[in-house]
Amino acid sequence: MRAVIVAAAVAFIISLFGTPIAIRVFTALKAGQPIRTLGPQTHQGKRGTPTMGGVAFIVATVLSYAAGHLALTTLPERQIAQEKPTMTALVLLGLFVFCGAIGFLDDFLKVRRRHSGGLSARGKLFGQLLVGVGFAVAALYVPSTNRQTVASEHISFIRDISWLDVGKVGSVLVFVFVIMSMSNGVNLTDGLDGLATGASIAVLGAYSLIGFWQYRHWCGDTDYSRAATYCYEVRDPLEVTMIAAAAAAACVGFLWWNTNPARIFMGDTGALGLGGLIGGLAMATRTTLLSIIIGGLFVIITMSVVIQIISFKTTGKRVFRMSPLQHHFELAGWSEVNIVVRFWIVAGICVAIGLGLFYSDFLAVMG
Repeated sequence: MRAVIVAAAVAFIISLFGTPIAIRVFTALKAGQPIRTLGPQTHQGKRGTPTMGGVAFIVATVLSYAAGHLALTTLPERQIAQEKPTMTALVLLGLFVFCGAIGFLDDFLKVRRRHSGGLSARGKLFGQLLVGVGFAVAALYVPSTNRQTVASEHISFIRDISWLDVGKVGSVLVFVFVIMSMSNGVNLTDGLDGLATGASIAVLGAYSLIGFWQYRHWCGDTDYSRAATYCYEVRDPLEVTMIAAAAAAACVGFLWWNTNPARIFMGDTGALGLGGLIGGLAMATRTTLLSIIIGGLFVIITMSVVIQIISFKTTGKRVFRMSPLQHHFELAGWSEVNIVVRFWIVAGICVAIGLGLFYSDFLAVMG
């Protein structure tokens, strides 16, 4: 637990004090966010606000992970098995960094062209596909000494569903789908000051709790599993906890500057990176289907876009005044702050339901 606290504290401090540096740097580079002319007119006042702020909390998370590992050297010997970086950490941080890199390229092109159209949708999806496949192979084909891999060959809910074995190839496809879906879901949720950041904090906080609970009831811990009637077949749960907690804390530090009125936007750099990380956490904790509930706000907003596209192409009519959903409420007259806070509440409810289902499974077995 000490390592997790250290990682979270370092991430928060680096992000809180590093984000103003990012603001000054990106302002000096004239990396202002281009605003779509077709969007709500209230957004035109945000023109010129620096973007690519996701760099701040991505760097903070990576550095704090290293700090957390330094703290591990003070733990009892049986807990130092994860002192060195593991494949789990490489996969999760790799998804965070490389999905963020795709977003950075998109943001860079927007800034350079002075236009809201950056990387093409096809190019963005192709980049996500390459990153997803690369880390899926690492997650499924590189076992640890006890033959446990980062991801599983089964579809999972709260744990692996034994009769839903899709094999390694099928699992790679599932892994890629989860990463791409969650990455684009967070990206669609971005757009209002602090909205995606606050929702991501809730989801990452949930995964830090799930990871820690799995660590305390881990089948890989022989001191626990010898007497346990219930344990989790996962790999490196302490790594999962540390990374999720560090990313959540880094986002809290960033939110200080990103809340309304935002002094910096996370951009696609942050949104795609966070989505990739959250998708990776879902796969590593064996909670693939549960992530639909935990990340319920991202799912709702994504579905609003899907519904809008299908309705317009089939009937020529729009269900919402504008999609994603948050812009519908803007045009309906809600203030930006009201939308953000109410959507945060929805995100919190989804997280609470997800954690409740996760814990109820434990109670059902132990009771």
